[in-house]
Amino acid sequence: MSIAVTEDQQELAAAVSGFVARHAPVAATRDAFTALAAGQRPSHWAALVEQGLHAVHLPEEHGGQGGGLAELAVVLEEAGRGLLPGPFGATVLTSAVVCRAPAGDVRAELLDALVAGATAALVPPGAGLTAVRRGGAWVLDGRSGPVLGLLAADLLVVGAAAGDRTVWLRLDPAAEGVQRIAEEGVDLTRDAGRLHLDGVAATAATAELGDLDPEAVRWLAAALGAAEVAGVLAWCVHATVEYAGVREQFGRPIGAFQAVKHKAARLFVTAELAAAAAWDAVRSLDQELDQQRLAVGGAAVVALGRAVDAVLEAVTLFGGIGFTWEHDVHLYWRRAMSLAAVAGPTGTWLTELGEAALRARRRSSVALGPVDAQFRARIGAVIDEALTLPETTAPADGAATRPGHHTGPRRTYLADAGLIAPHWPPPYGLGATPVQQLVIAEEFARRGVTPPSIVIGDWAMPTILAHGTPEQIERFAGPTLRGDLVWCQLFSEPGAGSDLAGLATKAVKADGGWLLDGQKVWTSAAHLADWGICLARTDPGAPKHKGISYFLVDLRSPGVEVRPLRQATGNAEFNEVFLSQVFVPDDCLVGAPGEGWRLTLTTLGNERTSISATLGSSDEEPIRDLIAKNAHGASRSEAVRALGHVHAFGSAVGALTVRETLRRLAGQQPGAGASVAKVASAQLHRDAAELTFALVGAEAAVRGGAVDVAGRTLNTPAQLIGGGTVEIQLNVIAERVLRLPRG
Repeated sequence: MSIAVTEDQQELAAAVSGFVARHAPVAATRDAFTALAAGQRPSHWAALVEQGLHAVHLPEEHGGQGGGLAELAVVLEEAGRGLLPGPFGATVLTSAVVCRAPAGDVRAELLDALVAGATAALVPPGAGLTAVRRGGAWVLDGRSGPVLGLLAADLLVVGAAAGDRTVWLRLDPAAEGVQRIAEEGVDLTRDAGRLHLDGVAATAATAELGDLDPEAVRWLAAALGAAEVAGVLAWCVHATVEYAGVREQFGRPIGAFQAVKHKAARLFVTAELAAAAAWDAVRSLDQELDQQRLAVGGAAVVALGRAVDAVLEAVTLFGGIGFTWEHDVHLYWRRAMSLAAVAGPTGTWLTELGEAALRARRRSSVALGPVDAQFRARIGAVIDEALTLPETTAPADGAATRPGHHTGPRRTYLADAGLIAPHWPPPYGLGATPVQQLVIAEEFARRGVTPPSIVIGDWAMPTILAHGTPEQIERFAGPTLRGDLVWCQLFSEPGAGSDLAGLATKAVKADGGWLLDGQKVWTSAAHLADWGICLARTDPGAPKHKGISYFLVDLRSPGVEVRPLRQATGNAEFNEVFLSQVFVPDDCLVGAPGEGWRLTLTTLGNERTSISATLGSSDEEPIRDLIAKNAHGASRSEAVRALGHVHAFGSAVGALTVRETLRRLAGQQPGAGASVAKVASAQLHRDAAELTFALVGAEAAVRGGAVDVAGRTLNTPAQLIGGGTVEIQLNVIAERVLRLPRG
């Protein structure tokens, strides 16, 4: 997946990719290392300017393409993927900053020059330059830190400290007192240098660009850097997978070995998260400052902060050849180092992000395009009416509320209105389109209300709706939505966990139904459920994926025994379920005998279109609680950095989900986002548990306290194993997404 989401952006990405391949192949770049390091303009620059790739984001009134930062991010990603050499990155960063300056003659002149093809470099504030006002001029002194593209720049935009403010000035590199000192850059494809100013006078009227928030400029630079590094990582994935498919050891392609598959799949997950985080950061730049701070901080951690180590993984996937000068991977490694270095230390970003996450949440709003206002108003009115009703009904005297059942007037009203599962067909849902589902989610979120969940019913009922009889649908749909029926999933067995098709539970035809015998395990909430969706083998002579049937089992039937499985936490949310001659009538068989595997794919693949009101992860909450209660044994700064880490990766997973939804809204086929999100979420759960445990110190040795850290840590395996182990998900990514050979 690339940063490009819309069809136009995808066409732009293809155009840039083609341009780089034609005009700046890596072999030609290698021949130009010396010239590039000296700041010479690359041979492709005139063609690049003619095609307008440097000006996709610049205003049309100045001759630009009239796009936005999203389009620039697409171009930068492809520039990173193709290792485009020269001052392109430095120039477009400078022009993007100029675009955000107040209207004025200096801004206009700079934009005209940049559109015409001038190269430029930005010297950010905090780099060691100072400015003093003397009459009508600013006098600048100091020596900057390393600046990429400085030697190749025709124009300089400098942010200098002027007392307690920053002044932004245009400088002529050839002006008296301006020295550009070459440095040996780690990235061999672009120059690097330091700016030395000694009493340089710049007339305020013709040099001052206007007020710009230094932090906003820093965020802009980091967001665009993240977009470029996403392209670097995308190249690494493609190159390593291609190599693993053809390089043979022990008579087999190395991509057939699970260790290589898992490394490649994890690299792919890192690249996908980087692209999602970069996309989210760039789109945040037109939002409120707190949203920019959260999104860009996340990209700085997830994309820029992980890039160097991720490309190192690519180097090791190539083996010894990846460590040779002749191989291109070290050039991408160098590009990643350079981009990460100029973005600033990851620890600083973590601290800033953690502090920002304590004050605000990253919102996930997306532009839905035209939406029927009447539909939105009608949904809002239904929710408002539901909120006037009590959530639960008090049980009759002597009656007990059944555990796991959440019924009441409010839920019944929402169920009858079709708002608990709006994607279901009427009369149980609204047959809502993806856009309408998002509108409904927004209307719930606008009121701070979480829609009721039917949990496993979200998997069971779509299969019944798609393949069941009218009688089955009528019998189960309404009660499930109202919370009168709770479901569990009787799929996994002691010998058939990840290999679900290897199940051994059998069903033998009997008069009027079937007799089921077998054992299911790891069944969540079976002790609370009324019914279970159950797979059983009805034709033992058929191939493994054949001869399986799909049953609806009443858990109150004779022969059903539910035994809680006590976990390491001391709790028992999972269960073993033993089926001994359990009679299931014919009207509880879904579909025809032997169609169970096909129906199972409907169950496992069902996913409603929804976007949470906020990005991020519930894994943040324990750390937030520790900070709020000052209950952490570590320093506050350590706790804040831990929160920053969890927020960064949680938001990246959320952004990935948003992008998958946007793909569906645009009519595109689902991508690999679901598989990536499963692996990334599992790792996030593990990281969060480890970080939270480390923060508490000695208090983690006991249960209870402000946050039951030990309890959360002990529950980590449920997150790593449930729904398929991480290792199985990595195999799925490697074989089905990356097309690596099977072992």
